[in-house]
Amino acid sequence: MKTNKNKLATAIIITALAVLTLPSSVLAQQTVTGRTELQRHDLSVPGREMVQIRVDIEKGKAYPEHKHPGEEIIYVLEGLLEYQVAGQQPVTLKAGDVLFIPYGTVHSVKNVGTTKARELATYIVEKDKPLVTLIK
Repeated sequence: MKTNKNKLATAIIITALAVLTLPSSVLAQQTVTGRTELQRHDLSVPGREMVQIRVDIEKGKAYPEHKHPGEEIIYVLEGLLEYQVAGQQPVTLKAGDVLFIPYGTVHSVKNVGTTKARELATYIVEKDKPLVTLIK
């Protein structure tokens, strides 16, 4: 039990530090987007881990261009999300739809629906690297 409390405390501290170091324009967008880490596990491949996060995006809000140090698999839980993936036409996803984002691919997402949208994001990434790198 103590390990889970330590992990939670660490996650809260890291999240707070990440938010405090963001530029103010990005911070304004970030405050309407919730990211809740659900689980994190080492993989059998050395130096890699799996991270699952529930992402909540308020109506009309966006998560700016960013990339990850690995692959991302998106499963839309509710709402309507428009993804812009580098080199591709925008794609709109509804509840039950999935999307694969290749390693290091720049992408952004916007809630284009009439309610809050939620997705389950699963990352297969390099350990000890920032999960999200914002593009300026």
